[in-house]
Amino acid sequence: MAMASANLTVMIAAARKAARRLVRDFGEVENLQVSLKGAGDFVSNADRKAEETIRADLMRARPAYGYIGEETGEIDSEDGMHRWIVDPLDGTTNFLHGLPHWCVSIGLERKGEIIAGVVFDPIKDEMFTAEKGAGAWLNDRRLRVSGRRDMSVMLFGCGVPFAGSKHLPKFLRELAHLMPQCAGVRRNGAAALDLAYVAAGRFDGFWERGLNVWDIAAGALMVREAGGLLRDLDADAADPVASGMMLATNAEVAEPLLKLLREA
Repeated sequence: MAMASANLTVMIAAARKAARRLVRDFGEVENLQVSLKGAGDFVSNADRKAEETIRADLMRARPAYGYIGEETGEIDSEDGMHRWIVDPLDGTTNFLHGLPHWCVSIGLERKGEIIAGVVFDPIKDEMFTAEKGAGAWLNDRRLRVSGRRDMSVMLFGCGVPFAGSKHLPKFLRELAHLMPQCAGVRRNGAAALDLAYVAAGRFDGFWERGLNVWDIAAGALMVREAGGLLRDLDADAADPVASGMMLATNAEVAEPLLKLLREA
């Protein structure tokens, strides 16, 4: 990757350290699949410990920065400008079932704008990074969103709302509307990786509603830095990172795709 800033170096180190432990825990989860009690408690414990590790490392390196994480809540910043945004284990359900598709996600915000992001998939040894103005990278390779224009050859990622979610009926209509028009739709179960895959051109687009800021902060920057566009699914003026109503895709297809989903 390009010369990483001091902040990005701290983020990469924290993600790697937490991931080492998660990989060990993941090996343990595979043994727990057969037990009656299941791996639920074990995994929520692994998740919490991973966040404690990351939080300690980040706050030690930058004590004046604020913090928000999925597991351990929020700390206000002393400098009034910076905030870490952490999902220690995105893809918890996959992890719980021994499915090797999950990641650690760390974003850094300055004055409300995401300026650096790390999404690390330790099972595949894929370290996605981005810094504002410095591009998006996978390990040492510069990323670009796909250049496809023809919807019929495009592959899209999505999130499926859980049963009982108010977003489910709308999603099912969108899926029925989009499926006949494209090459396929995948639901991989980790939004941070879905966004990183859009940045890498593996997905031509991704959409999901009801996301939290820690799911998407790092991945959203990657899409932008790889030349992609982010749009709010429902409101033209809204910021999808803040609203959690995320559409990420390339510039060629952003408008027709948004139109197609809204027509549903």
